[in-house]
Amino acid sequence: MRTPILHALVLTALALTLVACGGDQSDSGDDATPTATIGVSLLTRTHPFYQDLEAGLQAEAAKHGYRLLIQAGEFDVARQKDQIENFLVRKVDAIVLSPCDSRSIGTSVQAANAAGIPVFTADIAVLADQADVVCHVASDNVAGGKLAAQALAEALGGTGEVAIIDHPEVESVIQRVAGFETELALHEGLSIVVKLPGRGTKDMAFRTAEDILQAHPGLDAIFGINDDSALGALAAVEKAGKLGQVTIVGFDAVPEARAAIDAGKIHADVVQQPGEIGQATIAAVARYLSGQSVPKEKLIPCQLYDGQ
Repeated sequence: MRTPILHALVLTALALTLVACGGDQSDSGDDATPTATIGVSLLTRTHPFYQDLEAGLQAEAAKHGYRLLIQAGEFDVARQKDQIENFLVRKVDAIVLSPCDSRSIGTSVQAANAAGIPVFTADIAVLADQADVVCHVASDNVAGGKLAAQALAEALGGTGEVAIIDHPEVESVIQRVAGFETELALHEGLSIVVKLPGRGTKDMAFRTAEDILQAHPGLDAIFGINDDSALGALAAVEKAGKLGQVTIVGFDAVPEARAAIDAGKIHADVVQQPGEIGQATIAAVARYLSGQSVPKEKLIPCQLYDGQ
């Protein structure tokens, strides 16, 4: 029988072990021996999009008997690099990654390559040279950006000044902005007067939108590269007393943004399928681990939500 002191020491040791492995990590899978262990590092676990993506990962992993070690960088690439290093130490069978920074994460991907651990990306691609990713699964962000531009062009009647609240460190955003700019260029009466970073967060986007509205009092529209950007822009527009004067289009269609669209405060949102992205990513891992061929890229179509 353990003494109370010995019992306390055992609990303390277990707690320290859990901390060493990463306190924000969740371990999905039952008590049976998993057929494979997959390390997952997401951009964030606080956003509804990534919560749905994680649910898709878990649902597909359960079909294959995989154990997922799930963490998130929470927009901090240094933290994400530490998580990947931990996966390498644990010798996972594969890594699924949604990079916090598409370029600087390259050294960590190269380390996984050197260790012989296959890397897959979900939602956000790696842009670093000499970093090998088996398969990238994401929304068709270029097409989604075009949908956003089409919605704005229709709302503005083909003329007006447009601003973009950007987040250029992230590959998926680069793609959707490229699609947006390509489509908007087809409308001679529309012009992009400013493109500034909002870091993909509501607070930063709010401050960016305030600066934009002050510098461009005649602004007609804002494209927010995700819904936090669009909602931050909405808060700035409301504060400036310009609700109804500045048209806003976002990306993701999270519940708060859908409610704003239904209330007539945001014009439209591009809808992604994060659950499907998660499922398709683990399906690609399963095919690769079973020796089957896997495409380098799989794109999931987007749709438009305008409340109608």
